[in-house]
Amino acid sequence: MATGFAAGLTMPTAPELRNHREDRRVAIAVCIFLTVAIWLVFGQTLNHGFINFDDDLYVYQNAEVSRGLTLEGLKWFLTHPHARLWHPLTTLTHMTDCQIYGLRPGGHHFTNVLLHNVGSLLLFLALSRMTGSVWRSAFVAAIFAIHPMRVESVAWVAERKDVLSGVFFAMTLGAYAHYARAPSVRRYVVLSILMACGLMSKATFVTVPLVLLLLDYWPLGRMRSGTRKGQSSQQSVVRDLVAEKIPLIALSLAASAVTILVQTVTMASLEQLPLLPRVKNAAVSIIVYLRQMLWPSGLAVFYPHPRNHLDTWVVLGSVLLIVVITLVAVLLLQKRPYLFVGWFWYLILLFPVLGFFQSGLQGRADRFTYLPHIGITLAVTWTIADLAPRWRYRSPVLGSSAMCIVIAFAICAWKQTTYWRDNVSLWRHAIAVTSENQIAHQNLGAALWANGDRAEAQVQARIANIIHAEATVKDFPFNIAARDSLGALLVQAGDVHGAISQWEVSLQIDPNDGNALNNLAWILATYPDDSIRNGRRAVQLAESATALPGGDLPIVLRTLAASYAEQGDFPQAINTSQRAIDRAAEQGNTALVETLRHELELYQAQKPYRESPPN
Repeated sequence: MATGFAAGLTMPTAPELRNHREDRRVAIAVCIFLTVAIWLVFGQTLNHGFINFDDDLYVYQNAEVSRGLTLEGLKWFLTHPHARLWHPLTTLTHMTDCQIYGLRPGGHHFTNVLLHNVGSLLLFLALSRMTGSVWRSAFVAAIFAIHPMRVESVAWVAERKDVLSGVFFAMTLGAYAHYARAPSVRRYVVLSILMACGLMSKATFVTVPLVLLLLDYWPLGRMRSGTRKGQSSQQSVVRDLVAEKIPLIALSLAASAVTILVQTVTMASLEQLPLLPRVKNAAVSIIVYLRQMLWPSGLAVFYPHPRNHLDTWVVLGSVLLIVVITLVAVLLLQKRPYLFVGWFWYLILLFPVLGFFQSGLQGRADRFTYLPHIGITLAVTWTIADLAPRWRYRSPVLGSSAMCIVIAFAICAWKQTTYWRDNVSLWRHAIAVTSENQIAHQNLGAALWANGDRAEAQVQARIANIIHAEATVKDFPFNIAARDSLGALLVQAGDVHGAISQWEVSLQIDPNDGNALNNLAWILATYPDDSIRNGRRAVQLAESATALPGGDLPIVLRTLAASYAEQGDFPQAINTSQRAIDRAAEQGNTALVETLRHELELYQAQKPYRESPPN
């Protein structure tokens, strides 16, 4: 398609940009500065370990990858999903790392930082070539290189696909700028190969052809240049430029088809999430990403999905702000085209990860902005520079301001990177800056368990289970099974009042809910706090439970016996406890028999049973 197209049409070429004759030493100095900044910020990761969140799937528990470069592995990585996704070039880099470094995490982190370094330098060179502005391009590349939101992509081995796709993205931009100067079949083939490599690095590369179309308007100016060279109309120029992208779009569609065929996406509990909550979250995420770019606070490895619980005014405000920014970008298209290009660059590259097709449990992620944020930085940089053409001290003011911003972001990024040194630090930070983060508590519990801190690990696991149960109850308020489970978890956590509240609601929904009847009766009969116990109510609830099908189970009879004892009716308690012992013996449950016999001895001594207080 590329050959026929180049041979049959006369395409508009990018106009030659004014040559500022920037000393090559300036470009070299910028590259050195970017490299030093990147390694100062991210070099600490060489002493970091693997993360217990996807790094196992990608590397250290993946048998095919951890073996390194083998014939079987080379056949496997092209035809099989890797960590539920298809990105063969990314898989190949992980295999290569394992071949060179084994499972020493420092080597894998080194490759991530190196690829990010290369991608940042190539981005600077591509932008400076397209725009003709070295210093503005240097600032955009510097923000890309050391912004705190880049930490997740660089410091996380599993996000190799981000930094690798960043390299091919920058190379694609450079190749497209080269092609646009003088279109030819050879240059188009090179562009297509780089595009294909990007698609095999990360599936979200599919929208890159649309970004190239934006660049045709600015800074390459191919639409305007085509009209000046005799094209029949602006529409025909746009039509030809769109047609030029068809082979690249075809590559994207082919990669998407392969990805769909071979990958398995994690949907988990969000599988049933309707489209509307996803759209709401997408609108809010677009604005939150902008806020985090300007003020990068509260960054975490995992942000829980808000499901359908976003505040309506927050959603409406986000939608309104998106509309206003879009209108401003469109209205200023002729005067300030970089606003339009930068804003739609951001939206286009962000679209595949906004959650319209939900994959994973996260509501948003810092890594999703790796390439999209470049567009915003581009728009802001050119706008500020063009708004201050007549400042008396324009150059020193803009230069010193830019350096202060870069240094501030670098310090924040360095601090954010420190949280990635180990699993405990990473997940404790995530818990500190987010709320109701089930994944963070689960993974912190796993990390603590691996470190030998079993008691704290169990606490974190319990908190994670409570968060999950609370979310289920919030989404499905009439799910009495979820409420009953939540009540049991709350008792274990020491929140007996919360547990009682859940069981009371269950009984309001279904007065014959046996679990709620039995659990609530047990608490009212045996809880060590005098203000909680209520023997009369406990007997009423326990008798109701025994009247239901399955009411003769030993565990239900045990509750009824304890309730009688709390009320002071010890003959009934003894009789019921003996029945429970007989039923448990018939079932062969020797452990329960021993427990019931101990409680029977208490009742025979005219003493009620008291549950041990929760830890």
